[in-house]
Amino acid sequence: MLYAIVGIDVADSLSRRGAARPAHLQRLEALREQGRLVLAGPCPAIDAIDPGPAGFSGSLIVAEFADLAAAQAWADADPYVAAGVYASVSVRPFRKVLP
Repeated sequence: MLYAIVGIDVADSLSRRGAARPAHLQRLEALREQGRLVLAGPCPAIDAIDPGPAGFSGSLIVAEFADLAAAQAWADADPYVAAGVYASVSVRPFRKVLP
């Protein structure tokens, strides 16, 4: 089943994001290689593709996991969690309808 993982950043998270980004992307790449990643990306803090020093307000990941517990465990082990990038993370089942 698919799960939506939504991380909400702490204030001024940009430097923490930068430090943890390589490890974070490595885990996402592993999901992609396994054919389980639907989409992933950050939410700019301002209305711009490149928010510059404004940084990001959070992230969205949609991926396939065996069950909610597996999705939650994966989210809990994210390098952004360990680095203190996220103030909170939610994991919810997701049903893709379109496209």
